[in-house]
Amino acid sequence: MLHALLKQAGYQTHIVGKWHLGMCNWEYTPTYRGFDSFYGYYNAYEDYYTHAANGGYDFRDDTSVFRDPSNEYFNYLLTERTVQLVEKLDTSTPLFLYLPYHLCHGPLQVPAKYENMYSDIQNSSRRIYCGMVSMMDESFGNITQALDSRGLLDNTLLVFTTDNGGPVQYGANNWPLRGGKGTFWEGGTRGVAFVWSKNLLSRTGYTNNEMMHAVDWYPTILHMAGLQPGSSIDGVNQWDMLSNNGPSQRDEFVYNIDTIPNSTAIRYKDYKLLTGNPGQFNDWYPVPQSVSSANLTSTDTQGRVEWKPQLYNIRNDPEERHDLAESDHQTLQMMLGRLQDWIKSGVTPQNAQVDPRGDPKRWGGVWTPGWC
Repeated sequence: MLHALLKQAGYQTHIVGKWHLGMCNWEYTPTYRGFDSFYGYYNAYEDYYTHAANGGYDFRDDTSVFRDPSNEYFNYLLTERTVQLVEKLDTSTPLFLYLPYHLCHGPLQVPAKYENMYSDIQNSSRRIYCGMVSMMDESFGNITQALDSRGLLDNTLLVFTTDNGGPVQYGANNWPLRGGKGTFWEGGTRGVAFVWSKNLLSRTGYTNNEMMHAVDWYPTILHMAGLQPGSSIDGVNQWDMLSNNGPSQRDEFVYNIDTIPNSTAIRYKDYKLLTGNPGQFNDWYPVPQSVSSANLTSTDTQGRVEWKPQLYNIRNDPEERHDLAESDHQTLQMMLGRLQDWIKSGVTPQNAQVDPRGDPKRWGGVWTPGWC
């Protein structure tokens, strides 16, 4: 894993926020996966005040359950810990600081002063969501200021990135892209990111729209640290693209392949192929202005027996409005062939069932490793 290799190379490694990479056994948790410290939660999401997550309490300081008697809003605690961590750093040792913040994930909760910044927005979900974005922006400003006060920004690369499109049912917006989080449309999968550095970028002030996949961060960051990944990885080093506005080092990737519920999507050069169920929210959703979000349309994806393959030219049609499957049969067959090649090179998805041994009720009401 990235942080483990960086630790072996002499980096301090810290995580503040969301883990969501396995916790049924202690050896799957951040403390045993190469991080010097962990302050956050194991699950996908939780209540911002009570830290309740799927029927159990989920807040850890390293391996210890952390109880917050003040019921402070979660993001205040995460930012406070991060600033404290920066203030105590040994600046003679390089740092890898990973901040997978809970913001702006559901549930929609934010202190009133941030929601009130957007009192002109009638839709309550959108208003709260915008407040959450502003709070996140303020938090990272405070952390950046702490780094600057320690003299760390001169030789630091900041990476700010998302891992999916916005959930349209919770106040987010991906317009004019189609769909939202949980779908394979561009609105659910096309992310935005920026990198910033005082001295490490050859060029600055530009936007690069070339192809990059989340797995590319691994070899790219290792390259920045002067390290090499193993040969059998899917990611490619994209440092020239990020630092010099160079071309992408990839021309294809997989969005998803799951042959059990038949949900697949791949990209090759300008073309995107979808087969099977693309997800629940399949339309184009303008910024919500009404008082409620009840006018959102979704597709009964579970009830459909068969989905025809869909083909889009993403460079010419990023909004995915013009299905080319019927008119460009040659490209469709080429893409279906590439999909079969990907399927042959993969492994069968392991869609595990819920394991009752992990029920927090068996562990004092707390999400706890040690049952697998």
